[in-house]
Amino acid sequence: MDISIVIPLLNEAESLPELYAWIKRVTDEHKLSYEVIFIDDGSNDSSWKVISDLSNQDPAVKGIRFRRNYGKSAALNEGFSIAEGEIVITMDADLQDSPDEIPGLVAMIREENYDLVSGWKKKRYDNALTKNLPSKLFNYTNRKLSGIKLNDMNCGLKAYRNEVVKNIEVYGDMHRYIPVIAKNAGFKRIGEKVVEHQARKYGKSKFGLERFVNGFLDLLTILFMGKFGKKPMHFFGVLGILSFLIGFGIAAWLLIDKAIHVWQGTPAPKVADSAFFYIGLVVMVIGTQLFLAGFLGELISRSHPDRNRYQVSETTFSTR
Repeated sequence: MDISIVIPLLNEAESLPELYAWIKRVTDEHKLSYEVIFIDDGSNDSSWKVISDLSNQDPAVKGIRFRRNYGKSAALNEGFSIAEGEIVITMDADLQDSPDEIPGLVAMIREENYDLVSGWKKKRYDNALTKNLPSKLFNYTNRKLSGIKLNDMNCGLKAYRNEVVKNIEVYGDMHRYIPVIAKNAGFKRIGEKVVEHQARKYGKSKFGLERFVNGFLDLLTILFMGKFGKKPMHFFGVLGILSFLIGFGIAAWLLIDKAIHVWQGTPAPKVADSAFFYIGLVVMVIGTQLFLAGFLGELISRSHPDRNRYQVSETTFSTR
């Protein structure tokens, strides 16, 4: 099978027949064998009935229905788990992602040897103040922190080698950072393609401004887990030791100063009367807590069943 098209959705009954017809026309024109996987993320409209009807008409249409709303990441993760195509395409169900982009994305994976290609909606039809400007700031921060030079990290229209989606896990709200997750898993050939953005035809957006705050926190989580997930002591331990040494240095300086006064026979101020005494004490306590946090993190990491799970791309063995 050439491609699997994974489409998470929530209350998109009106757009699904049109989206399916559009996908079928494009895949038939370019002679691409396909499967379409709709993941109904707890819709309360007739979305599941539409998916069931489409599946009865075309065996290539598959559906997964959640009992309640779990979020886009959960929907994508379930879709990835059953995708069988050589290349996996993700897109939103609201018709803002154009299926006409599918052949170009497939070509970049096959001919230019990318592991992942992300769409870039260079010209958008969203509200400039509430979506476009925050999105630009969001993507700028992502580029600086992750080192991945994508202009639209959160674009729903993406293409992946099947190997990529089988070796990553998407949870929480981490769908915004699949390129970062893929990079952490060893898939570093990440490209970008300018894609057409369609104005929303039906319904309304399911995302609010809070996604930018939550998204930034999720990015920090991914970056930390990617670098220190299997060695938390390298992060907490270094900070803890540094903090403890600073606090110890402050305490030592106060004691030395008192000793000098005593040796010279001059009135010595009480150590406890200095604000630096309490600052040093607090910093040493914080340092000790950070070190213990790293130690506990190491214990948890070493007892985790995936502690020795690594991404293997190829193997070879001598037959002699």
